[in-house]
Amino acid sequence: MRAVIINYGVGNLFSIKRSLERAGFNVTISSDKRGLSGIDAIVLPGVGNFGAGAENIKRIRNKLLELIEKGIPVLGVCLGMQLLFEESEESSGAGLRVLSGKVIKLPSSVRIPHMGWNTLKDIRPTDVLDGIGEEDYFYFAHSYYAAPANKDIIVAKTEYGVKFASVIAQKNIFGVQFHPEKSGKSGEQLIKNFLKIVKG
Repeated sequence: MRAVIINYGVGNLFSIKRSLERAGFNVTISSDKRGLSGIDAIVLPGVGNFGAGAENIKRIRNKLLELIEKGIPVLGVCLGMQLLFEESEESSGAGLRVLSGKVIKLPSSVRIPHMGWNTLKDIRPTDVLDGIGEEDYFYFAHSYYAAPANKDIIVAKTEYGVKFASVIAQKNIFGVQFHPEKSGKSGEQLIKNFLKIVKG
């Protein structure tokens, strides 16, 4: 299965590339439309600013939307998940808008950014979380979180000052607010689950 990691100028691409390869993906990294042909899955990584990410992704935005519309599975990671939504309080710029909702800041009652290990709560059975439970820890590093307009797409939440959507799933679209590539065995399980989904 061929996965393409979208290089839009943010994030640490090589650790997620290694993680996907360990799970069994054949992985390429691309920043242009030519790299998006003949692929089985799309991964949107991301560490950084929403506005910068939204600006940099413009050059391949239409092609990405076309592939997602066709049903190619997409996994958004951290900022990559946030970019699936419409807009962010962090900065101006339009997300991909494949999901309704916006990205908002964590409450001032907690230390920001949310950095370190945390668990998933209110897990709803779904293929991408197969074999993952509330005892599993994942690595987070973020100051903002997505607030989906459609609560039905939230398949797990995490608590940090507020309960926020940490895993979302809608048809071929998946997003995680944490970094599976930095989350040990739990992260590996999630990526293996994504591979199974891609294989169909």
